[in-house]
Amino acid sequence: MFEPVLLRNVDLLDGHLLSSYEAGGGYQALVKALRDFTPDEVVDLVKQSNLRGRGGAGFPTGMKWGFVPKRADKLKYLCCNADEGEPGTFKDRIIMERDPHQLIEGLAVSAYAIGAETAYVYVRGEYVTAIRRLEQAIAEATDKGYLGRHVLGSEFNFAVHIHCGAGAYICGEETAMLESLEGRRAQPRLKPPFPAVAGLYASPTVINNVETLACVPHIVMRGADWFRGIGPDKSPGPKLYCVSGQVRKPGLYELPMGIPLRELVEEHAGGPLPGRRIKAVIPGGVSAPVIPETGLEVGMDFDSLAAAGSMLGSAGVIVVDDTACMVKVATRIVEFFHHESCGKCTPCREGLNWAVKVLRRIEAGDGAADDLEQLEMLCKGIFGNTFCALGDGAAMGLRAALKHFRDEFVAHIEQRRCPFH
Repeated sequence: MFEPVLLRNVDLLDGHLLSSYEAGGGYQALVKALRDFTPDEVVDLVKQSNLRGRGGAGFPTGMKWGFVPKRADKLKYLCCNADEGEPGTFKDRIIMERDPHQLIEGLAVSAYAIGAETAYVYVRGEYVTAIRRLEQAIAEATDKGYLGRHVLGSEFNFAVHIHCGAGAYICGEETAMLESLEGRRAQPRLKPPFPAVAGLYASPTVINNVETLACVPHIVMRGADWFRGIGPDKSPGPKLYCVSGQVRKPGLYELPMGIPLRELVEEHAGGPLPGRRIKAVIPGGVSAPVIPETGLEVGMDFDSLAAAGSMLGSAGVIVVDDTACMVKVATRIVEFFHHESCGKCTPCREGLNWAVKVLRRIEAGDGAADDLEQLEMLCKGIFGNTFCALGDGAAMGLRAALKHFRDEFVAHIEQRRCPFH
């Protein structure tokens, strides 16, 4: 029987308060880590759990921590990526608003493991309630000795600072976020060097997502075997799935990693609206290539979705039913990426601009016979030729729409109108 742990406090009216968190065993993982583990032992525990990053890339968390130099002559930093700008994604917001101490405890244990004394939580500025709750939680934790100098009487010092973003999607890319933290325009950096070696202020830096950090206290308390026992061997653990779109019960669901997409959408989220059928599902935020209804048996984990030609991403599951026009869906997604492109890379800046023009032309009924070939050519020019994954996400999404729903694009061009309106 699966037991939710990440969302166990979110339905409590006072779940954001320290008293409520402590009553449920909160901060005992920090106590245990400081008392029973060396920093290297915490890193090894997370490696053994095979926790993979929940922000999108799915990189093994313990391995990332292990890249931080043991004897650095510079300060080490921990950064929490709480920008959450991926459309269809709202899991991190719920944790920060309703259970912020879970994040703070995860930050504290993680910082102890990598030898950092300072953490920055980069939160998108629109998350006003989350920011206020985090500020309150940091003050409570500091007063109680969970943060500050000599945490819980140990030699470990730790401070958490909040940095509010200004709504730029590109800040979800880790090096662009570091640029923003340092007061510069948010644009991706060339890698290497990677942040673990030269990140914030050119110092060793670990960057993890909110959900990733929230998993750490549970691994410390319950062990690596418990975590690995949930879901597939290569992608284990509990997972938060954000379900939205044309579905009966949109919401945030905590379920085992690897649950079939069809089970998530049809059983947990209630299936399509009355009288409608599911046409397609975007499984991981709009960066993830769309999956047609016939492919919904795929498991919701990193490897299964990659094998199916898509990706788990942020697990922002967007359901599209048979009343929706896939040309319009694809156009809106590419418009979003074009608007959010930082403009640093020519293929992304110019390629997405032309892709939007062509898609708008097709949607308006003015498409030409060679427009689909031109879109394919634009995707080829963008994919793999940019500093970050923004252009790749746009190109992969458009390619998938053209592959699975080409007939709708052809109908727009031949009928010179949208057949769905």
